[in-house]
Amino acid sequence: MPTGPDLCLRPRGVLRGAALTLVFAGVLATAAATGALPRQEPVAVKRAAQQAPSRAGTVDPADLSRAAAEAMADGKSGKQAAEEFVSRSGDRWGAVYDKAEFEEFAQALDGSYTGVGLSARKAGADRIEVSRVQAGGPAAKAGLRAGDRLVTVDGRPLAGLSVSEVVALLRGDGAAEAGSTVTLGVERGRAAWTQPLTRARLATDAVTVRRLDDGTVLIKVSAFTKGVGERVRDAVRHAPARAGVLLDLRGNAGGLVAEATVAASAFLDGGLVATYDVDGEQRALYAQSGGDTARPVVALVDGGTMSAAELLTGALKDRGRAVTVGSRTFGKGSVQMPSTLPDGSVAELTVGHYRTPAGHGVDGQGITPDLVVSDSTGERAEERARTVLSGLGGGS
Repeated sequence: MPTGPDLCLRPRGVLRGAALTLVFAGVLATAAATGALPRQEPVAVKRAAQQAPSRAGTVDPADLSRAAAEAMADGKSGKQAAEEFVSRSGDRWGAVYDKAEFEEFAQALDGSYTGVGLSARKAGADRIEVSRVQAGGPAAKAGLRAGDRLVTVDGRPLAGLSVSEVVALLRGDGAAEAGSTVTLGVERGRAAWTQPLTRARLATDAVTVRRLDDGTVLIKVSAFTKGVGERVRDAVRHAPARAGVLLDLRGNAGGLVAEATVAASAFLDGGLVATYDVDGEQRALYAQSGGDTARPVVALVDGGTMSAAELLTGALKDRGRAVTVGSRTFGKGSVQMPSTLPDGSVAELTVGHYRTPAGHGVDGQGITPDLVVSDSTGERAEERARTVLSGLGGGS
């Protein structure tokens, strides 16, 4: 099952020479909630903590590497020392991954993951339900379908667990390989059974395109993994001439900045997408030329619209290229850079922040859409978005 967040990014071209990451918020939050972040302070961290970061909320990679090396010299875990140092630095988006975890995130960014091909959701306080089954995946081949209840994973009851914890069990905490097995306890109506599944390497399905009954082209982007930007451009290129585009970015936790910039290029004819700073040095992201600048566009956003998805939202909103509808976005606009530590683990450290073309900061603020719609199910927001698009001449 693919999880959103995030990402080592070494983009080319449009990023004009920076190695960036916009880290998925769920990684650090999940680690803290499940106790994955250590609670004991290694001696090396106490020493390194005396060397305060030059700016609040940032970490000097040299200090972090020194802390990890000193911990290892003391016979302690370098990764644990780095985690403690980052957690005490005020860098709310900083995170440390061991080599296997980081490789798994990198593979997810390439558009693939190891899993069984199903998505889960909460359906009541103690109930986990299958929300989607990926075609051709192990779960689909076994006959599982949306609405089935997941009761156990490898014999462990799921009652009381969060969706992220269930995901970790399904995927084997990122350590499981293709070919490993997992056994699910499943209920459907009055039927109950155990279903063994063999994990496989699966392609993510981050972009879906469909034509609505009023002629609108709906482009749903769930994450900015490798190739997503070009898929959005292709969808716009092949849309009927008079059709408007409903760009659904709800629940998009971000991903590769380069891909979000290419996606912006589908609707812009060059020009600024965002500015950002790396250790105080100002840089910029630019759209490619040749995008469709005439087609009506409405972007749907919500509190789950994060990171690179907010970068795209801000570009389309500020440049008058899309009307934005929904609720205020999450507010994750910081820039991270990966740093390899002495033990082979990787730290993602905040080095700066990005701003929209009009100069608005996103981090901690989010983006308020042009039309705010309070909507717990999402149906009302989509209905309003389609009405707005129709008013812009987006029907066929």
